Amino acid sequence: MSATVLDIGERENATALMNKAAASVAQIILGKDEQIRLALTCLVAHGHLLIEDLPGVGKTTLAHTIAQVMGLDFKRIQFTSDLLPADVLGVAVYSSGKESFVFHPGPIFSNFVLADEVNRATPKTQSALLESMEEHQVTVEGETRELPSPFFVIATQNPIHQIGTYPLPESQLDRFLLRIHLGFPDQEAERNLLKDNDRRSMIEDVTPILNHQLLSNIQKQATLIRVSDALLDYIQAILSFTRTTNLFEFGLSPRGGIALLNAAKAWALIDGKDFVIPEHVKAVLPSVVNHRLNIMSDELHLDNKQASDIIAESIPIS
Repeated sequence: MSATVLDIGERENATALMNKAAASVAQIILGKDEQIRLALTCLVAHGHLLIEDLPGVGKTTLAHTIAQVMGLDFKRIQFTSDLLPADVLGVAVYSSGKESFVFHPGPIFSNFVLADEVNRATPKTQSALLESMEEHQVTVEGETRELPSPFFVIATQNPIHQIGTYPLPESQLDRFLLRIHLGFPDQEAERNLLKDNDRRSMIEDVTPILNHQLLSNIQKQATLIRVSDALLDYIQAILSFTRTTNLFEFGLSPRGGIALLNAAKAWALIDGKDFVIPEHVKAVLPSVVNHRLNIMSDELHLDNKQASDIIAESIPIS
């Protein structure tokens, strides 16, 4: 098939595989279908995911389950206050036998990395993730090393008011394509959890749905989803509004606009469409913009307004 033309059969196969993957994850993570779909959307769009919520709601279990379903090599890094950058990236150690320094790669050298409780580490260690997330490479002792492909980071963080947490800087937050919240389960899901609360033991029994090659092809299909000029007008109207209103400290950057478009294209693919519609943009809007925009109005904060709520009210679908 052409590198620039979306093949219907390939697209339908990608949609079927992603929905099968979502259904498999939903067998472990109960009652969170939308969050699962957003997490998979992030993966299809070549992005990194931030999950922010209270301890014990299933953040780590979700990440591990997705890695299992995707058939990816999985590494977990527990971020703590004494974690050093070398513990993440790796370190060069002198070998007397070789009379030279030998690099020992850290856990970042994996297809799928879970940075657990990332905001419990110091800013210096947090920043060790920046280059790897953006450039898919790390530099240690002056030498740059490529990370495996595909490369996907899910980071979890606890609410910043909890003891022992360090807020993630804006530069780090912007590296995450999406941020989601799991929240507490509904009554039916929680009843099932209480009946069988050892969900993690079930993960190893999950059959992988994808592999490296299939995932790479699905990611390629997402890039070929069609986008009309009218849809680009809608996204640009959103960007312009965030930059000109006095409700936000800063507007969305061009990278934020690209993130919104890429996430919408991935959502459209999973939705079984070969083109993006405004509803796809609205579906991913909260997860793309709410961690990128700071609301300046105290009144809106008191009303529990999110940046995406303000945008949706101000830029209606025409």
